[in-house]
Amino acid sequence: MTVDDQTLKPDAAGAYAFTAGDADAGARIDKWLSERIEALTRSRLKALIEEGALTRAGEAFTDPSWKLRAGEAFVLTPPPVADPAPQPEAIPLDVVYEDTDLIVVNKPAGLVVHPAAGNWTGTLVNALIHHCGTSLSGIGGVARPGIVHRIDKDTSGLLVIAKNDAAHQGLTAAFSAHDIDRLYEAVAVGAPRPGFGVIDAALARAPGDRKKMAVVDEETHAAARRAVTHYKVVEAFGRTRAKLKGDAVAALIECRLETGRTHQIRAHLSHIGHPLIGDQTYGRGPGLAGLKPGDAEADSALGILRKFRRQALHAKVLGFAHPITGETLRFERPAPDDLADLTSALRAL
Repeated sequence: MTVDDQTLKPDAAGAYAFTAGDADAGARIDKWLSERIEALTRSRLKALIEEGALTRAGEAFTDPSWKLRAGEAFVLTPPPVADPAPQPEAIPLDVVYEDTDLIVVNKPAGLVVHPAAGNWTGTLVNALIHHCGTSLSGIGGVARPGIVHRIDKDTSGLLVIAKNDAAHQGLTAAFSAHDIDRLYEAVAVGAPRPGFGVIDAALARAPGDRKKMAVVDEETHAAARRAVTHYKVVEAFGRTRAKLKGDAVAALIECRLETGRTHQIRAHLSHIGHPLIGDQTYGRGPGLAGLKPGDAEADSALGILRKFRRQALHAKVLGFAHPITGETLRFERPAPDDLADLTSALRAL
């Protein structure tokens, strides 16, 4: 159905299907939808679109600021309304900093940030509710109280969480303005050349796989979002071994985010041919060239590599202005033991 001024109604499955009419052309899609779907606010619609609930021609469309074009057909499929509210759970937290407005934690690898399908319990949010009680900000929604940003389940490192609405709004604005200092430590296959640079490559959901991001043409892909990663090789491993002919087995790389897109570092490093060690989603690239069994150092490194089943990525530094006081805050935490052991084994080559 072509829609101009009509109210949208869901079908039996709860999905909203529509085709933009001539009078709709030029309207921002999240605002346009908020004016036609009474049950959803604009902020909720924006979040749903960014999470991939909107499709166009069968593919996820994640740009809430997109200006409609006449004839474009979309389907919005919100998740079930009755998602269970997260409950407090006594999960240990590594609290780096806490005051009345916010809390900074050092998240271990393996801990999901917020509840979602398949992970309704045992998340960082469950731990925060237990730790903070009712003080968490509600802006993030029932399932994401206080959550301003997140890191992947199998990435370790620093996160800031808002404890009230004012802090939540201030931190959200800082993230949107790219005023947050985020430095990650990664161990990748091989070593990029040159040893430092900028990866400026737009990202969007990969066709046919909503859980994966892909580099796309920003000019032609409707859902493309600009993504910029600054990288620097801190240490290359394995170049001293004669059989490697000067090529590194792996490298310790610092990545500073200018933008903060889903899977940004993982997708960007894989795009330039250096996927993260242990990355089961983006790591189907080249193996560790030249690293073969035959001596104690190589066998030790290979043994650790076989057991390393997560992406080798750690959010090492987090810096920002306090959203209420304006004080400059900066936190740093070293990589956890599994990543430190991997680095040590590679360093011995």
